[in-house]
Amino acid sequence: MKRFLSVLLLPAAALVLILFAGCAKEKPESIEPGEPVTDIDGNVYRTVKIGDQVWMAENLAVTRYRNGDAIPGVTELEEWVVLENGAWSEYDNDPEKGKVYGKLYNWYAVNDPRGLAPEGWRVPTEEDWRKLEQHLGMKQEETGEVEFRGNEQNVGGKLKKTGTENWKEPNTGATNETGFSAVAGGYRDNDGPFNFFGRYASFWTDTEAENGRVWFRGLTTSETGVYRFSFNRKCGFSVRCIKEQAPVFSAEES
Repeated sequence: MKRFLSVLLLPAAALVLILFAGCAKEKPESIEPGEPVTDIDGNVYRTVKIGDQVWMAENLAVTRYRNGDAIPGVTELEEWVVLENGAWSEYDNDPEKGKVYGKLYNWYAVNDPRGLAPEGWRVPTEEDWRKLEQHLGMKQEETGEVEFRGNEQNVGGKLKKTGTENWKEPNTGATNETGFSAVAGGYRDNDGPFNFFGRYASFWTDTEAENGRVWFRGLTTSETGVYRFSFNRKCGFSVRCIKEQAPVFSAEES
């Protein structure tokens, strides 16, 4: 994680931008929007089909679990640090940022059996993310590695919203040809402070790592790949939900 954070401050970002300028100019694939989905609070999210997966094209912003129970919103650093139950916050405790970048949830909210995602949707697993990454050109043997992967194939750039309205410069490689429209909402650290707004997009998976931490994905303004690492479940990260797929039965099972 330290290496990941240090990348955000590297002055070599301009060189990376030049090297991958060609990626940003590639003709985007046609984007296939899905049906909008509404959460229990009435928030409506755009969706997009990528391969055979359907993803939300916006960060989750719900304040209640699927059964209607409230998820606490926590602003104070001292309270955030000691949490062992589900909670959310908005970057810098700013509701205006929350309207654009969604909520930052700790993993206790992600893992709560009452359900964070809307009906028919779920928080993606590690395998869901690997499938997405492979569809965008990442080599299968790379998907299980940690830190940045898929740089050569511009996998992260294909997921990032273009321009500098929701990303600080240089937003290297961004094409958003998938329609995923990742925005740099930063994150909340496990010990409470907010970090790297405009430079970093973070997304929880639903999959725990062997070290008791949880796998997540990160995108940065200065990298074309996707960052994979495990981190403390007390962190506040964004959530993108994926649509449940109907089970496929073989002829023998039917």
